[in-house]
Amino acid sequence: MNIKVLDTTLRDGEQTPGVSLTSNEKLRIATKLDEIGVDFIEAGSAITSEGERHSIKEIAKQGFTAEILSFSRPLTGDIDYCIECDVDAVNLVVPTSDLHISDKLKTTHSELIELSNNAVQYCKDHGLTVELSAEDASRSNVDFLKSVYSNAIDYGVDRVCVCDTVGILTPDSSFELFNQLNDFNVPIACHCHNDFGLAVANTLSAIKGGATEIHTTINGIGERAGNTSFEETVVSIDRLLPEFSTNIKINEIYDMSKLVARLTGVYIQPNKAIVGENAFAHESGIHSDGIIKNSATYEPMTPELVGRKRKFVIGKHMGTHGLNNRLKELGLSVDDSQLKQICDDIKVLADKGKTVTDVDLQVIADNVLEINHEDRIKLDEVTIVSGNKVMPTASVKITIDGEEILNAGVGLGPVDAAINAIKSLDIFKDIDLIEYHVDSITGGTDAFIDVIIKLQKADKVVSARGTEADIINASVKAYIAGVNRLLRD
Repeated sequence: MNIKVLDTTLRDGEQTPGVSLTSNEKLRIATKLDEIGVDFIEAGSAITSEGERHSIKEIAKQGFTAEILSFSRPLTGDIDYCIECDVDAVNLVVPTSDLHISDKLKTTHSELIELSNNAVQYCKDHGLTVELSAEDASRSNVDFLKSVYSNAIDYGVDRVCVCDTVGILTPDSSFELFNQLNDFNVPIACHCHNDFGLAVANTLSAIKGGATEIHTTINGIGERAGNTSFEETVVSIDRLLPEFSTNIKINEIYDMSKLVARLTGVYIQPNKAIVGENAFAHESGIHSDGIIKNSATYEPMTPELVGRKRKFVIGKHMGTHGLNNRLKELGLSVDDSQLKQICDDIKVLADKGKTVTDVDLQVIADNVLEINHEDRIKLDEVTIVSGNKVMPTASVKITIDGEEILNAGVGLGPVDAAINAIKSLDIFKDIDLIEYHVDSITGGTDAFIDVIIKLQKADKVVSARGTEADIINASVKAYIAGVNRLLRD
């Protein structure tokens, strides 16, 4: 059975605290959602603002394959704004729990049904497809919920949706609820929130109980603890529920996830399933050995399935098989005794609490192999001028291929100024600083500072480290070490 996907990243997802998307950003996300096969895109809530309506209109006029919806309360004014935006459909949200009906709306069951019916009729009279979402359905009386749906169906509603508004369902209760509601002659959807971390599990149970449509957000963003995670649910359906399928192009999920993370600024936790940076990373020696022999030993799916790549992490848990694999990727060939020595040296470094970067590995391997690379760039001197009324300015003296060069730069701070003074030189062109991280190794004002950076040139990414009491020197040395590594490779 094919399960339809309604993505509400642009409406429910944007309700994440601190997230506010521009019209252009919403259009970029909607375009990608359509490209990867989402069936329905909830583009926003037309009643919200003039800017929101502009965004919805822009998305609606693109001619996407996906159906474009706007959120709407069962009020004529809300629906008129939806009509103005030229959407295909409305997600008509009607509260159905006693708590919402009596305390929020201050109305009665019969008046609520009349309000719902009139709204559905008004939408249908204006040529809109209607999905009726029962807000707080999971805390509603089931018989009353059925009555609301039955009335709406009589008035021509196209789909109905059960909303677990405060995320109180469990997988068992979700299956039971949908099993009681699966005898309607219109599709039934599931909209879950993640307050107890069960949104994906409850959505999968809803599918088993009879739901034929699911509501999701990319990366599970949304109010409070978020919504049902698009990527986790879609991949779970593909891998774990063989009797069901979706129209989603699964190999593009990671790109979709990264796009939304960038535009919303919502950080993806490293251990997040499917799209987290550690989802296909292996450090343990036992795991790495098994993965190299047969990836199925410690991976439930190949990373390529979702547009990812596997990586072996350097650390004290790494075994020789994974380490040897990483060394080969770096173009280094070692014998068994050298491999063991490199592995032991990594463990010594890691036991001191240090993150072992590619640069650390390269240095350790070079020492063991007695290979001495001649760095093309060497730092001779850094001088900083900074103060309350002075723009931070840096002058640097560096040697490039034996030639001594003086250069200067300004920046928002002394570190920024020093890096700018260096990277304005031709040899540093096309090298991007993609990550900068600072840790204090010791306490006090004379603490040693550990600067870890990531640099990228084309498709090559390297890490580098600088450790000094002076954060500026540590930063510049880390930057130059990384560039030397990229140039050497």
